[in-house]
Amino acid sequence: MVHLPVGFRFAGVSAGIKTRAGARDVTLIVSDAPCIAAGVYTTNRVVAAPVVISRSRTPSNAIRGIVVNSGNANACTGAQGDRDAMRMTELAAQAVDSTGGLKGEQFVVMSTGVIGRFLPMEKVEKGIQAAAKELAATEQGYLNACDGILTTDIGRKISDRHFHLAGRETHIVGMCKGAGMIGPKMATMLAILITDAPLEPGQAQRLLQAAANKSFNCISVEGHMSTNDSLVLLAAQPTAQSPALQGADEAAFAEQLTSLAIELAKKIPDDGEGATHLIEIRVHGANNDADADAMARSIALSNLVKTAITGGDPNWGRIVSAAGYAGVPMRPEWTALQINGLPLFERGEPIAFDAANVSSSIRASKLTRIDLQVGMGPGEAMHWTTDLNTEYVRFNSEYTT
Repeated sequence: MVHLPVGFRFAGVSAGIKTRAGARDVTLIVSDAPCIAAGVYTTNRVVAAPVVISRSRTPSNAIRGIVVNSGNANACTGAQGDRDAMRMTELAAQAVDSTGGLKGEQFVVMSTGVIGRFLPMEKVEKGIQAAAKELAATEQGYLNACDGILTTDIGRKISDRHFHLAGRETHIVGMCKGAGMIGPKMATMLAILITDAPLEPGQAQRLLQAAANKSFNCISVEGHMSTNDSLVLLAAQPTAQSPALQGADEAAFAEQLTSLAIELAKKIPDDGEGATHLIEIRVHGANNDADADAMARSIALSNLVKTAITGGDPNWGRIVSAAGYAGVPMRPEWTALQINGLPLFERGEPIAFDAANVSSSIRASKLTRIDLQVGMGPGEAMHWTTDLNTEYVRFNSEYTT
C-alpha cells in the first residue's frame, strides 16, 4: 500500500509517443492548491527545453503541477523544442482548468527519451487531455503516473514514507526513472518527490539539494551525463495552522527525505541496462567528505573496476589505483580494502586471501560492496554504480536502430 500525500492527484496514460502499443507515456501530477516547488537539474551545458523552463520556475510557491512525457527527450530541438515544452505546460493548465484560472507558468515540465527528435505534439496534446480526465488521489493513479515516466526501465522505481511530524501524519512519495546514460551530477533521470509537509520555497530547495547530494548525485551507470535530468520536489504551502517546519521537525523531515531519495537513487544503477551487479562503494578515512566523494566517484566510473566485478575478479589493484588518480590526498600506508567484507589489502600492503572465495561472493549476489579506507581522517562518501558487460554494449549499440 502506498501512503499518498494529501492534496495531490495523479494520472498516467498512453498517447502513442512510444512505439510499444499501450505503453503509458504522458504523466500529469496536480496539486489541489498552489504548492511549493524546488528543483535540481542537469549540469550538462547542453540542456533540453523542459529543463530550461522548469529551472526558471523553481523554487516557487505557486506551482500547481508537473507534466511529463516519455519516449522523446525534446532535447537539441532548437526554438521549436522551446515552444513545444512551453506549450505542454499551457496544455496542462488548460486541461486541468478549462475556465482559464490556471496558467502554464504554474506547471513544470519534464521529457525523457531519444535526443534530437521533435515532439509529436498532436499526440502529446491528446495525452495531456486524457490524463487530466483520469486524475485521481488514488494508489492506481499514482502507479499509472509512475509508469508514464519510464523508458528503458525494467519496471517502476517508487518509494514512500509516512511518519508523524509536528503532531500530524506526514507523507512523502517518490518516483524516478533511469537505467542508462547515468552519470553523477545528474543523469538521464527524472525524479519527482511529493510531500504534504509545509515548507518555504528556499527551505525546500535547500533540503532537496542536500538530499540530491547524498543520493542522485552519487550514482552512475556509465558516467554519461544527460541533457534532461530533473529532480523536483512538491510540498504543501505553509499556513497559520501548519507553519513551515523548523528545528527538530525540519531535521526529522530532512532525514526521511534523504532516506527516500537514496532508496530511489539506488534503484537506477540496480536497473542499469544489462547490469548483473549493483556496486556499492564506501570510501572513509579521507581528509574530508569532498575528497572521499572524489575517490568514490573515480572508482565508480572505472571501466576496469566495472568489468572486474562482471567477471567476479577480485582484482583489487584496479580499485586502489582508481582512488589514487582521483586527484585528492590519500595515505597509501593506511589504505585498506574489503570486498563484501573480505579483506584483500591492508596498511598499504597485499595480504593473503582466498581469491576463489572472494570471486564466489561476488558472483553469488547482485550487490557487491567495496569498502576502502584511505587514511584516518573524518571524510567519507558512498556511491552506487553497475558492472559493465556485453549486454550493455549490445543494448546501447542498437538503441535507435
